[in-house]
Amino acid sequence: MAQESTRIRVLVAKPGLDGHDRGAKVVARALRDAGMEVIYTGIRQTPQMIVEAASQEDVDVIGLSILSGAHLEIFPEFMSDLHEKGMDDVIVVAGGIIPEEDRHPLLQIGVKRVFGPGTSTQDIVKFIQEAMDKR
Repeated sequence: MAQESTRIRVLVAKPGLDGHDRGAKVVARALRDAGMEVIYTGIRQTPQMIVEAASQEDVDVIGLSILSGAHLEIFPEFMSDLHEKGMDDVIVVAGGIIPEEDRHPLLQIGVKRVFGPGTSTQDIVKFIQEAMDKR
């Protein structure tokens, strides 16, 4: 049982009206293959639904995949909801179609890393493992 408590728990979610989840599923599988426990919430999740699921599942990391272009609207609401729930220690990463000029505002509100199209799943795994080691 001691090994279970050291497994990194990651929630992967698709916020907003985005219905394309192939990339999120590929990332979820890679994280699982790397020994992490992965909870995938599916598509069309509200920020509140994602935060509630993350709280119930007691996750270490939340990965948000977004392709819809609504990241500058959804992420601030999500980060605010996370803060209100007292979950500031959860590592938040983002992936999907997020223009370079929009990445800095996301990092400023607490997103730890933004992964773009073509990012190696191994780079994502490595980032999460290193972020958890620093936590």
